[in-house]
Amino acid sequence: MVVLRIRNVHKRKYALICLCIAGFIMYRYLGMSGRGRRMSRKVGLCANTSQFTLEGEPFRIIGGSIHYFRVPRAYWRDRLMKMKACGINTLTTYVPWNLHQPERGVFNFQTQLDLQAYISLAAEMELWVILRPGPYISSELDLGGLPSWLLQDGSMRLRTTHPGFIQAVNTFFDKLIPKLVPLQFKKGGPIIAVQVENEYGSFAKDQSYMLFIKEALQSRGISELLLTSDKHKTLKSGGVDGALRTVKLQKLNQRNIQELTAIQPNNPTMVMDYWTGWYDIWGELHHVLPPEDMVSTVREILRRGMSVNLYMFHGGSSFGFMSGALADPSYRALVPSYDYDAPLSESGEYTSKYHLLRDLLSRYKNSKKNMRYAAHYYIQLLTSLPLCAAGGSDSLPDMPVLHYREAYEPAIMYQHLSLWDALSFTEGPFKSAKPVNMENLPVNNRNGQSYGYTLYETIITRGGLLQSGDNVRDRALVFVDRSYIGLFKRQSLELAVPDGKGRRTLSLLVENCGRVHQGRELDKQRKGLVGDILLNNIPLRDFTIYSLDMKPSFIDSLYQAPWKSLSETPSFPGFFMGRLFAYGYPSDTFVKLPGWEKGVVFINGLNLGRYWSIGPQQTLYLPGPFLNSGINQVIVFEEQEGDFKVHFEDEADLGMAADIQ
Repeated sequence: MVVLRIRNVHKRKYALICLCIAGFIMYRYLGMSGRGRRMSRKVGLCANTSQFTLEGEPFRIIGGSIHYFRVPRAYWRDRLMKMKACGINTLTTYVPWNLHQPERGVFNFQTQLDLQAYISLAAEMELWVILRPGPYISSELDLGGLPSWLLQDGSMRLRTTHPGFIQAVNTFFDKLIPKLVPLQFKKGGPIIAVQVENEYGSFAKDQSYMLFIKEALQSRGISELLLTSDKHKTLKSGGVDGALRTVKLQKLNQRNIQELTAIQPNNPTMVMDYWTGWYDIWGELHHVLPPEDMVSTVREILRRGMSVNLYMFHGGSSFGFMSGALADPSYRALVPSYDYDAPLSESGEYTSKYHLLRDLLSRYKNSKKNMRYAAHYYIQLLTSLPLCAAGGSDSLPDMPVLHYREAYEPAIMYQHLSLWDALSFTEGPFKSAKPVNMENLPVNNRNGQSYGYTLYETIITRGGLLQSGDNVRDRALVFVDRSYIGLFKRQSLELAVPDGKGRRTLSLLVENCGRVHQGRELDKQRKGLVGDILLNNIPLRDFTIYSLDMKPSFIDSLYQAPWKSLSETPSFPGFFMGRLFAYGYPSDTFVKLPGWEKGVVFINGLNLGRYWSIGPQQTLYLPGPFLNSGINQVIVFEEQEGDFKVHFEDEADLGMAADIQ
């Protein structure tokens, strides 16, 4: 009897062990997602049928865009964790050529622009990656992400096989692509697809251009699935053989989808950019898309079995002079905030869109019933662990705790530096018989000036009618003997110059408000004075030109400038200096400038971006990592009028909102 009982005990043990092994096998090979188990990584993402497959297994892309160059590096992990917690499985990002190659032969892939580190972090977060390396990316960036030094060539034809352009692209890709090749799926990395250019169908000036870009990627080692992305009306002209076409939209229209499936009937359907909101323009309202509209569209996309990428999932900020502009129907510049009314706000806060989207994606994910649950059930029985601890649970990760925001004490401006006293700290000045546009100035190792302001001065001996001939790009404050007399802008082409005696100095402080980021006018985006300025119908000559690109090196050099104690009537334009005190670990905050007119804010030498009283944006996002514990230097460059006090709020103010139509 005892022997029989012992044998039965052994039988139960053996049965338990067999059950454990069977459960483990089911979990390992049937239950886990393709990401969790070891893959052969020979095939990658395929689009040969109506659904994507990843290494032979059905796969749906639920993507979200977060641009590493618009998020402080210290917050990369935080933003990607929030993305993962929302149910997103794929990160998409553009690659801005103009930031990575600010000058010919000068490349920057460090710190804030360390693309390899960003992609590796995505892999650590168990996110796949779709990379969009351009070379043109749009993305509401100055010149669509193309470097401005390309425009030094007077015959340049951007986004074509113009020799000067393709030579520059080849040089950039020679540096960029080798950094990405080891991060591809088939080499063990997270990159499952690469986009060829961006929205070329809306440009389409050169039929051989897209083939050139495709081959430029593949010849350097890109072997993953290639994509193109266009609005529905330009899908045919924007594609290239060998790349899957995808569509961009905000409202799901059956006809638009049918146009895509008609072009490629036996391939997966993907909305590469579902616009979760929109960008903002100076002088207009803050654009918002109602959360219910966004979620209902995403729900319908998923219901139809399509893949989707949310542009943007988190917009971030176009710090400095990064923002682009529109040309149609007239020139309009973009604000520095890239909040985009996205599910995650500019400062990384959860929004109602985030919560609704997370609820949708969690229910969508948990509705997929397959053998995974059986495997988890056996493992739970055998190990007495909670389901989530058994590994591979379909519940979403917890939402990360939000960062603290603080309303710091205002910074009182206590010193002032006139623009005219700062000119000796610029590179130059330069003499020229005729006006020279920014891009052709002999600065920055002869790569020209990319951003900021340029001051043009010449001598006049009489007053009269000053005419810009629409040659001011984009805005110019006009002075006679350093006294302000008026403003030139796109719609204001004439100005009266008062009479006076003797020789007087006429000065034009010209601002580049941002190069157009899309459309067919990219070749015409030179800034500064791009032609003659007439006084009484006679072209002005013999200019002295100062480049005021406001780079960190220039701002740092102003420490040696002759700053003066702030008087009741300081001169404008000018620089104003104050201090922000941050005790302990610095927190996020928002800079607000009531009583100031128009200018730029610098914190510890970093350019936060432009402010302008016309709105809609009323605050500039100041991330905690940009601050020091203790004293922080605040410098404001103001063009015309200042309150001499800078406020810091604990909430963003992006202006009066209007629903996107």
